[in-house]
Amino acid sequence: MSENHEPHTGSCRCGQTRMEVTAPALITMACHCDGCRKMTSSAFSLSAMVPAEAFRVVGEEPVKGGLRGPQLDHYFCPHCMSWMFTRIVGMDALVNVRASLFDTRDWATPFIETMTSEKLDWATTPAVHSYPAFPPMEDFQSLMTEYAGR
Repeated sequence: MSENHEPHTGSCRCGQTRMEVTAPALITMACHCDGCRKMTSSAFSLSAMVPAEAFRVVGEEPVKGGLRGPQLDHYFCPHCMSWMFTRIVGMDALVNVRASLFDTRDWATPFIETMTSEKLDWATTPAVHSYPAFPPMEDFQSLMTEYAGR
């Protein structure tokens, strides 16, 4: 992101629901879990964790879909049903946006990969860190610091 924090923008497939983020990503991830693979119809999902205060939806209001609470909610465009972002209960200050929907392509490069215990044997990513499950919460601060310094 540029130093003046111009918004990063992205959209669903049909373009009726757009997103803006006015802060740098805190970390980027690839998740290999069965749920993400099924929701994306792909080998893994790509996300960028961003501060909630720097995130906004423009255009059509997204709808909840896929997995819904009590731990997390997935949000989709009501028209084309593209999976756009996820909010995790108890982590209200953060939003996980689908990184590949953004016009800024470098957000799609995963810094960490999670749930590798469920990954397809042939799936590989350029992630710097790899976890068989989700990283322990106590690791996130050091991971985000390392990501910011790259």
